[in-house]
This record gives sequence, structure tokens and C-alpha cells, in this order.
Amino acid sequence: MNDRLFPVAQETYTSDDYYTPKWIFDALGVHFDLDVACPPQGPLHTPCTNYYTQETDGLLSPWCGNVFMNPPYSKATPWVKKFMAHNNGIALLPMAKSQWFNDIWNDCEGITVLPYKLIFEHADKLKGSIFLPAMLAAYGTANVKALNNSKISRVR
Repeated sequence: MNDRLFPVAQETYTSDDYYTPKWIFDALGVHFDLDVACPPQGPLHTPCTNYYTQETDGLLSPWCGNVFMNPPYSKATPWVKKFMAHNNGIALLPMAKSQWFNDIWNDCEGITVLPYKLIFEHADKLKGSIFLPAMLAAYGTANVKALNNSKISRVR
């Protein structure tokens, strides 16, 4: 049995290809050690030292240091579980009706809700939104401080 969520390199764009807009990274002012779920061509805006794409499978690959995660929302559960276990980073997630949402809401050290009309980017330069509100969830003192300093919205 193949445990890989994505067994081959990505050749076409899917409904999961909603990339984090640059203004979020600008507001956070954080450099990440690893972006665990990058677009096929690498990070568009993520200030990071290393990254995983679908081909290098960030879900099954080891994570280290301060991570940024904007996972495929169609299969968010295993990503959120790994993010929570890693316990160091910032994740951009939908506010979904799911068990993982309740788990991270109750467990993470800081959460801020993103603007209602959040516009994501796509590799083809188009922009789009998702039908759910989104949030940033943080673990680690420096990451919670970055959420507070970002002034995006109130941090819980």
C-alpha cells in the first residue's frame, strides 16, 4: 500500500491550489525553516530556507524547526495532526466544521481570524477565495508574538 498522499509529481492545478498571499508574510515578519506544502514551482512568497512540494511529500517527510503550513484543504486532517504534533510554526487553515478544527482551536497557543474576503493566489496569477473563513494558528512563543505584532486581527 502506498502511504503517500500524492504519489506523483503535480502536473495540473487542482482545487487545493490556493496559495498564501504575500501580505500575510509581510505582516508576520517571520522567516520559516520549512514550508511543508509549497506549490510545484516552490514558494511563491514564503520566507523560508527549505520547502516540500507535492512531489517531495511534506506530509511524510520529516519536519524541523519553525514551519509554515497552508495544506491541501481537501485532506487537511493528517496535515493538521502533524502540525499539532510538531508544535512549532504557523498554519493557514479554513475554519471548517471538523474534528481537527476543534482540536487545533483548543490546543494551539494563538489564533487570529483572517479578513472575511481573503484572496488567495494561484500559480497562473489568477486570484480566488474559498467559501469558508480562514485563520492563522500558531505554536511557539515567537510565532504567537508575530501574530500579535501583525495586527491582522485580535489574537486568541
